[in-house]
Amino acid sequence: MSVAPLVLELELHTPLSTVPPQDPLTAIRARNRAQLSDVLEGLRRAAKDSKVAALVAQCDGGTQTPAVVQELRDAVLEFRRSGKPAVAWAQSFGELGPGTLGYYLASAFDEIWVQPSGDVGLTGLSARAVFLREALDQLGLQPQLSQRHEYKNAANMFTESEFTEAHRESLTRIVESMGEQIITAVADARDIDPQRLRDLIDAGPASADDAMAAGLIDTVGYRDEVYHAVNRSVGGRMRLRYVSRYNHARTKNDAMLRAPIQRRRGYVALVYGHGAITVGRSSASPFAQGSMGSDTISAALRAAVRDDSVKAIVFRVDSPGGSYVASDTIRREVLLARRRKPVVASMGSVAGSGGYFVTMAADAVVASPATITGSIGVVGGKISPRRLLDRLGIHVASVNVGQQADMFSSDEPFTDEQWEIVNRWMDRVYDDFTAKVAEDRKLARDHVLDVARGRIWTGADAREHGLVDELGGLTTAIQAARDRGGLPYRDDLADVRTYPRVPFLERLRPAESSQSPAATGTTVRAHAPLSDVATALGLPSTGALTMPFVPRT
Repeated sequence: MSVAPLVLELELHTPLSTVPPQDPLTAIRARNRAQLSDVLEGLRRAAKDSKVAALVAQCDGGTQTPAVVQELRDAVLEFRRSGKPAVAWAQSFGELGPGTLGYYLASAFDEIWVQPSGDVGLTGLSARAVFLREALDQLGLQPQLSQRHEYKNAANMFTESEFTEAHRESLTRIVESMGEQIITAVADARDIDPQRLRDLIDAGPASADDAMAAGLIDTVGYRDEVYHAVNRSVGGRMRLRYVSRYNHARTKNDAMLRAPIQRRRGYVALVYGHGAITVGRSSASPFAQGSMGSDTISAALRAAVRDDSVKAIVFRVDSPGGSYVASDTIRREVLLARRRKPVVASMGSVAGSGGYFVTMAADAVVASPATITGSIGVVGGKISPRRLLDRLGIHVASVNVGQQADMFSSDEPFTDEQWEIVNRWMDRVYDDFTAKVAEDRKLARDHVLDVARGRIWTGADAREHGLVDELGGLTTAIQAARDRGGLPYRDDLADVRTYPRVPFLERLRPAESSQSPAATGTTVRAHAPLSDVATALGLPSTGALTMPFVPRT
């Protein structure tokens, strides 16, 4: 009796993990989350695998970021070019809530099903900002935050009571750009006139029946009916397997067969930088996304350069920025690596401010159309509780050696002289940032000053302004690295190695030097410092090169 064909499954109501676990704690926490790279690679493999007959995906969760959705859509469209059916289904695209991104992803499939009780919450996109200035005034907290320049909106949460003109303009363009991308893609996929689609969006959530009548979905039905239809389409028998599990099995088999040949040809090194940029080692925490430490990333880049089997490097960055000096340290290592091997930067969902700083010196910068990037600007200062402490009868006194010894104390506001020092530093950092953008990107300084000023851009708009070289996801960046490194084209990741490559036992030993593999490890924090709590609440992470708040869609 012949083996039943494979039907691959995707469950996308849980966010995909975009970074491989770097420590045991993170691995345990992520054990039930599929890796984005596994899903992308699995779909590419499945398109050519005669054992795979179809793909079925649950897309009702709008939990993926716009950039991740675009990478998934591209992979699904590539799978469909094999002629194999791909079916998306949802209990509901938003239950009395937004479902735009979930539906945007589903539109890449051959068919879209929705449960009879479900809706299609195709309602558009929204970017919101919170303003705390009046609350801070009532509490007696005095914000002293300086920013370069008017579009660097990270401080506005504390310094303003409503949108400034520049803040509103910047966020408006972000949602407009993303909206244009979504409308164009959905209208083409569903064969709906773009203006008609805009009208449907403005009409708000539609019931499953109304959505089918409008051509937004194909069938109204429950999960069991979806799977029954898929089973019938592949011959009445099917075996189910998650895409990530399928890819793991294939990867293990292929690696054993191809390892000797691949070692001779060479590899692409993949270095991940994720989270707020900090000085020192990267960290992982159960309470936040962790940080991108300058020492860890620098050591990983140096390790890839020293490895003779590595022919090119891809630096994958997903970060809202952070420390200026840490960002500059990583940029320096990218420049040094470029002297030996090609370096291609791949921007994830967010690569802004310091996240842009660390990528801009690469040989090529690749971003998804919906990546949030740019934010070439600086923000810094503090919020002093002096008025609150006085109101509570709490008095803090200090003795100092040096006129500016208490300049960075948390309980006192800046003096006029100290505020002048802060602003001189802000000007110096901004001038350095913009000068390096002009140098790295080979752009006229006047042009950089025009597109900088702290403004965030989508990847699509950033490319128009010369801040990004090419639009695409991680796959695009890897192929660009192959081209520059003299490696042949591949439609899999057999020639890609994640760096740092540190054996488990080596991770348990103290590093012998800054050049040893163990130096690339992460620090696992069992507690949540205030910076992690702030990040979890949507507040800016610590550091001068921190981008404005990322719009939530």
